[in-house]
Amino acid sequence: MNGVNIGLFCSTPMVALTRAVPAKQAFEMLVGGEFITAPRAAEIGLINRAVPAKELAAQTHDYAAKIAAKFGIAVSIGKRAFHEQREMSTAQAYAHCGDVMTRNMLDAQTEAGIEAFLAKAPPQWDQ
Repeated sequence: MNGVNIGLFCSTPMVALTRAVPAKQAFEMLVGGEFITAPRAAEIGLINRAVPAKELAAQTHDYAAKIAAKFGIAVSIGKRAFHEQREMSTAQAYAHCGDVMTRNMLDAQTEAGIEAFLAKAPPQWDQ
């Protein structure tokens, strides 16, 4: 049951919701008290995608394998920078991410990845 349906406005869940979906969609959900479907959640950006239950394990595995095939240090650096820059002004975020990218570019494995790209070959990571 959604809180507003029993007289309780979901103020604390609203914090996360309004940071995940457009304001109009969040407000509609908060005051309307209706559950939404998985396809609708994907449509408004609450989740990345909706898949049939029978395909969930395979698609989850495939996506995890796709990420695991990337250079782990780059993914780790990028994940950290993604979360750090979200709280910064645009100018601060560009400066911060420029520094992060420079540090990433100095890694020997990054150089190997760029060389593989230029050679039109798949990169081979030493992970």
